[in-house]
Amino acid sequence: MTALLLGLGLGGFLALVAYGLNPPRPSLAESLARLGRSSVVPPPSTALDGEGWARRWGRRGVPALRACGLPTAKLRRDLVVAEVPVEQFLAEKAAAGVVGFLTPSVFSLLVWALTGSGLDWQLSGIGSLILGAVLFLAPDLTVRATAARRRKELRHTLSVFLNLVVIALAGGAGVHQALTDAGANPHGWAAAQLRRALTASEVGRTNVWQELGELGSRTGVRELVELAATISLAGSEGAKIRISLEAKASAMRTRALTEADGAAQSATERMSLPVVVLFGGFLVFIGYPAMQNVLAGL
Repeated sequence: MTALLLGLGLGGFLALVAYGLNPPRPSLAESLARLGRSSVVPPPSTALDGEGWARRWGRRGVPALRACGLPTAKLRRDLVVAEVPVEQFLAEKAAAGVVGFLTPSVFSLLVWALTGSGLDWQLSGIGSLILGAVLFLAPDLTVRATAARRRKELRHTLSVFLNLVVIALAGGAGVHQALTDAGANPHGWAAAQLRRALTASEVGRTNVWQELGELGSRTGVRELVELAATISLAGSEGAKIRISLEAKASAMRTRALTEADGAAQSATERMSLPVVVLFGGFLVFIGYPAMQNVLAGL
């Protein structure tokens, strides 16, 4: 029974490898339809063909994962912030889950082929379930970490942006000129998002604070939404806007300093654990010979 299960696992793994290395050719109808489409090259972030074995192998599992309700609404917002296409994310999840599920069976079969005694099939099955679940959830953790890092970057850039706007307003510049000048200085992904919102406001003749609020709703950064609501209550006068921006910038600086101080204290507390362990090992090293002599003399 164990040999049969291991053979099925190895056969499925080899079939997936052969399918990934040599995918089926498109039909004649698909090739003709592709010739009639526009010659515009899609952006790299949305193309799945030829972008890695995980995406190629996992494309078949995308409809099944969609039918299960994946990704969730919260995870979909993280995908938007991380700029990861949904199709690519689901394909990687499917491929990672299948590889994790088949790896223990393949390993057990190799051990059985080399030594003649493989792992128990119950242990192999439990290992397949655990490793498959871990690898299936690994893309979620990666996307969430990337989204959290980008949200933190956006908050930091927004704080710098507001300080620059306040300085420009204090120098006598208008609101739109101050926003344009402040947005031209920072660099990075978050600064590009702010400049994109400013450009969209300028091209569409819409309220710039409304565009920033929509950016906050799309990325999940509460500070942008609060800023848009505060400015909408302050009105269109330059003095009131300047006071509101100064208050918001001061609040964001205070929060950033508080978070940095909390992170530093947390790191300090974590460093005390290695010191305690080292001190305990030193006591064992010093006290073990004495205890050994005492016990030997009894």
